Amino acid sequence: MPLRHGGNQRFGYPVAAVVFAIGMAGTTLPTPLYGLYRERLGFSELMVTVVFAAYAVGVITVLLLAGNLSDVAGRRPVLLCALGLSAASALCFLFEGGVPMLLVGRVLSGFAAGLFSGTATATVLELAKPGQEACAGFAATAANMGGLGCGPLLAGLLAQYTPWPLSLPFLVHLALLAVAGVLTWLVPETVRTARTTRTVRTDGTTGRGQRPVRSARRRPAALRVPPEVRGVFAPSAIAAFAGFALLGLFTAVAPSFVGQTLGVRNLAVSGAVVFTVFLGSTAGQSLTGRLGITRALPGGCLVLVAGLLLVAASLVVESLPLLVIGAVLGGTGQGLAFRAALTAVSAAAPPEHRGGTISAFFVIAYLGISLPVVGVGALTLWLGLRGAGLTFAGCVIVLASCVGRYVLRRPPTER
Repeated sequence: MPLRHGGNQRFGYPVAAVVFAIGMAGTTLPTPLYGLYRERLGFSELMVTVVFAAYAVGVITVLLLAGNLSDVAGRRPVLLCALGLSAASALCFLFEGGVPMLLVGRVLSGFAAGLFSGTATATVLELAKPGQEACAGFAATAANMGGLGCGPLLAGLLAQYTPWPLSLPFLVHLALLAVAGVLTWLVPETVRTARTTRTVRTDGTTGRGQRPVRSARRRPAALRVPPEVRGVFAPSAIAAFAGFALLGLFTAVAPSFVGQTLGVRNLAVSGAVVFTVFLGSTAGQSLTGRLGITRALPGGCLVLVAGLLLVAASLVVESLPLLVIGAVLGGTGQGLAFRAALTAVSAAAPPEHRGGTISAFFVIAYLGISLPVVGVGALTLWLGLRGAGLTFAGCVIVLASCVGRYVLRRPPTER
């Protein structure tokens, strides 16, 4: 059962948020490096999106099979496991020997992100003291988006300005993961795992002279959304799907557009462009508390639409400044809607199912970051990068507009 406090309170939700950010940074670290891998290995833009989507496959697999594992095993062991998987992913890229190793590295990164998404979010929220709930909610979503944004920025800078573009980013991240492991060990556990005990004799019979034997823990159950959450869950998850689709586009395809269409070959610039969309997301999340869920969710969808319109315009006129403005605006809309949706779902979920419910929410979100992006990669074979991007933008604009209209008419209830 979840506990509100425990252990050393000096290591509360800000420390858990730092661990969350370090873990998520590794999932986007390869983003500005795909062009280098493409030149070295000679694969197409479609293969770039397939390698990227392998990450989402890993995320969704873990969320479906073990999304509520931390509700059973505890938050800290699951976080340590996620850090180990992230380190294994970094090693795959460090000793890369072809596309298969890239795919393995991305799947392992997805496994790590799948464990982080629900577990770290729940940990940050549960470590908050009374009165800190709003700050902790922002810390959780900002650590998620901020970590995702810092990955490409860090990799782009190291790849552009150091002699080891395909190794130093992952060595630095391995060092950060070691720090995160120490911090995780210091963070209080917020779940008291339910164990029952019985006593048996050494010959197997019960009675006096007994020794304690722990019964097996409950196995993680399949993800399910509790009935009391479903009314809030559906529109919130669809809004997250649309927002994450924008993030997927920038994480997988924007560096190629910057390099191939705009002719900007600086990897630091490519990483910074991707960073701007996550920066906008973090800014949007900071505004959610002021606006409230009932206004932030539909408002975020509408701002997301405006950002997508600017991104589409940047594809038409081939303008880097317009692309950056669209990224910031679209990211802001995504952040507004994402934090509002996550807050609404988390508040509606009963404590004993919070980790699993949040993980189910992230399953829908990561479908948004994978399926549309692979579609863009496939469309580039027939329509080119610009035509595929415009098609994608049009589809997500329609989806976000419909969700925004729906939640305006039926806003989620604030708690």
